[in-house]
Amino acid sequence: MFIPQFIDFLEKEKKYSPHTLSAYQADLQQFLSYCTTTYNLSEIDHVDYPIIRSWMAALVESGLSARSVNRKLSSLRSYYQFLLHTSVIQSHPMLHHRPLKAEKKIQLPFSQKEMQQLLDGNLFSNDYHGILAKTVIETLYATGMRRTELIHLKYDGVDFDTDQLRVLGKRNKERLIPLLPSLKIQLQVYLKAREDISLPAGFSYFFCNTKGKKLSENFVYKTVNDYLERVSSKVKRSPHMLRHSFATHLLNQGADLNSVKDLLGHASLAATQVYTHSSMDQIKKVYRNTHPRGDKK
Repeated sequence: MFIPQFIDFLEKEKKYSPHTLSAYQADLQQFLSYCTTTYNLSEIDHVDYPIIRSWMAALVESGLSARSVNRKLSSLRSYYQFLLHTSVIQSHPMLHHRPLKAEKKIQLPFSQKEMQQLLDGNLFSNDYHGILAKTVIETLYATGMRRTELIHLKYDGVDFDTDQLRVLGKRNKERLIPLLPSLKIQLQVYLKAREDISLPAGFSYFFCNTKGKKLSENFVYKTVNDYLERVSSKVKRSPHMLRHSFATHLLNQGADLNSVKDLLGHASLAATQVYTHSSMDQIKKVYRNTHPRGDKK
């Protein structure tokens, strides 16, 4: 079985994140467990499509959403693609596989009013914990960076002279994000507060907790969720929704799609276009006010 070699390939050649690698590993192990229990198979390298199809049916029967099932089967497809390219197998068992039709969920971004209430209100304490929380949330919203990008933001990646942030994104792809004046001030306030934290020698990250350690993914998620709960009744209050709000608000204010794509670090416009649906009200407004037959008021 070549699962370890496949995961090693994803890590070293594809530069996938630890989180993604863990997901691939779990999906493949789950399929192996199913094949062992149901078909008494000790490996999954040479299974045929009917077995894969039966696993898909079992996942659906267990109550898993179509989106989650498709993600697991995508992991399996990539694994067999790897086996095909390394000549372990001669044909791809999922060559004619078609994903399940998944219902598209529209996730509502936070409104500009909600973000203003949060960042301009008096919700944050003046101690290090409060300053760190506000800086984390404002950085996510003002830059659109991913949670893992914020956690791994380096101290020398923040350039106050050129007003730019140097962010390391997916596949170790580096991009520059302009530093807004309001965020610049908040980052400087944070650095002042950070002077009282004892940092280990060689610590290179911009953000740290009260113990002088790199922030955890759970800490960032909990911080965003806890504070946004105070100004919003929306169910989804994750760091990704701040990224979603960042993109939507830029588009609502007239930013072009290509510019938003570059700021988000997307490889193609297709990934960015998911945010355009949230701007439909603004599009309708522009349409009514600019079309010759529109209702100008």
